Amino acid sequence: MLVLTIIQFLFFMSVHAQYKSYQLNAEGDTLNAIDKNDKKQGKWVIHVDPLRGEPGYEEEGIFKNNNKEGVWRKYSLTGDIIAVEIYKLGGKDGIQQYYTYLGDLIREESWRGYDPDAPYDTIAVYGEGNNEIIEYKIVKAEQYSVKHGEWKYYDAGSGRLVKVEKYERGHLETPNDNKKTVAAPPAKKKEVEKTPEMLEWEKKNKGKKNVVRDGRTYSGG
Repeated sequence: MLVLTIIQFLFFMSVHAQYKSYQLNAEGDTLNAIDKNDKKQGKWVIHVDPLRGEPGYEEEGIFKNNNKEGVWRKYSLTGDIIAVEIYKLGGKDGIQQYYTYLGDLIREESWRGYDPDAPYDTIAVYGEGNNEIIEYKIVKAEQYSVKHGEWKYYDAGSGRLVKVEKYERGHLETPNDNKKTVAAPPAKKKEVEKTPEMLEWEKKNKGKKNVVRDGRTYSGG
């Protein structure tokens, strides 16, 4: 039993030696850890007091190298859930849900996060004052999130859907959106590369009636 206790203690010390600071909850779980590079790591619980009329809240989730990652939940100071957010590399990504303090869903947001595996992005360029796409551009992707997809708004009392907004990479599309896309230029017809034999054959038969390779001739028409 003593040996097991010593092993557990040594494991605990080795794990926490990598952290500059951390906290332990009542269950002994490590919280709010900051590593030796001053980066937030692992599970965090953040408390925000009320300020200038804004209600306080608590949020919990995972930090990875100082960036929020995965599902984060936000609660009122009385313990009611008020938001469920999804993060990727510190930015919102996917469907985010927001609730009243009575637990009614009031809004769903759709976000698109940064993808490090896709360093370049294709974006639509819209005409001034309308929703017509005039061209597409390939740009270097930035590490930020943009509104992308449907945003849904609900009546808190009945849960009825009252409004839907649709975003295309941060651009709000209007209900009367007659989106037009730029047609790709027609593909250039590929010319068959002629062999020396073909060129010689054409040279010999230039100005003659149309000649078929089997020796027959025809006048065309």
